[in-house]
Amino acid sequence: QVQLAESGGGSVQAGGSLRLSCAASGATYSIKYMAWFRQAPGKEREGVAVIDTSGDGTRYSDSVMGRFTISQGDAKNTVYLQMNDLKPEDTAMYYCAATQHTGWLLPLQATSYNSWGQGTHVNVSS
Repeated sequence: QVQLAESGGGSVQAGGSLRLSCAASGATYSIKYMAWFRQAPGKEREGVAVIDTSGDGTRYSDSVMGRFTISQGDAKNTVYLQMNDLKPEDTAMYYCAATQHTGWLLPLQATSYNSWGQGTHVNVSS
């Protein structure tokens, strides 16, 4: 099993930046993809960025392309989400997710992931 713990959320004004971190523990050797999702009140969970832990690529949702960057730490059991030029519509609970499955290519659908963190809140004020 894989356990995930997010950190780094907070409040920031529009145009500002935040960096989220996700630390994985347990069976980290088995992880194929790690991703960031977000969910605002009353909305569905949205995949915003995914990284192949083998170093074979990243993918972003249209809503964050060019503003957010997903990366791995040197130890590969930590994933970061650098968020720049934040907008009020980025306000949400952000979740880290991981999967061992290789049946998809850089998936951004929540159903592809079987390990989830507890989330960290990001609030962007105008």
